[in-house]
Amino acid sequence: MRLVIARCSVDYAGRLTAHLPSAPRLILVKADGSVSVHADDRAYKPLNWMSPPCTLKEGSGDEEGTWTVINKAGEKLIITMEEILHDSSHELGVDPGLIKDGVEAHLQELLADRIETLGEGYSLIRREYMTAIGPVDILCRDGGGQTVAVEIKRRGEIDGVEQLTRYLELLNRDPHLAPVRGIFAAQEIKPQARVLATDRGIGCAVLDYDALRGIEDDKLRLF
Repeated sequence: MRLVIARCSVDYAGRLTAHLPSAPRLILVKADGSVSVHADDRAYKPLNWMSPPCTLKEGSGDEEGTWTVINKAGEKLIITMEEILHDSSHELGVDPGLIKDGVEAHLQELLADRIETLGEGYSLIRREYMTAIGPVDILCRDGGGQTVAVEIKRRGEIDGVEQLTRYLELLNRDPHLAPVRGIFAAQEIKPQARVLATDRGIGCAVLDYDALRGIEDDKLRLF
């Protein structure tokens, strides 16, 4: 990973145009080729970014200080450096991945084994379906054959909805899977998370741990 802190301006040219005026920012260049531009707020969210596959060209001569990032669709992210304050590279190696909470991992396993409890005709594609930003807990198809991505949490909060939204954005770029809709599943879903999910067209499922284990009624409550 390469970390660059610089005073820079950023221009995006693609399906729309956007401009970030000059300011100090953090630029991340990851091993997967992605480039993202961050400010000192907004938590983990970048101001602008280019997802892989993309290419980064650093200008020379008259174009020295200009970075041009181009993706396969021909969209461009142009970063104009005015002053570089820090530039370092670090080899992080292969990440071991997220170790899930024991209950979440077991919920995923149980739901995958009993995927039809999401609805009649549901069938499992696979658990831990890998994307460029991490694995989707469950990828399945509904009774009509549409692809469904399921994100599972013990407690459903806004961050989980945001995570599923990012997965859906990537999955819907794959013509073999699209259109893909989402289901946010948890033992408890916070009201704010439910509102956000509904606004984004994501279904919510309240999971009963005992019911999935066959101890009680085996119906999932879908909202």
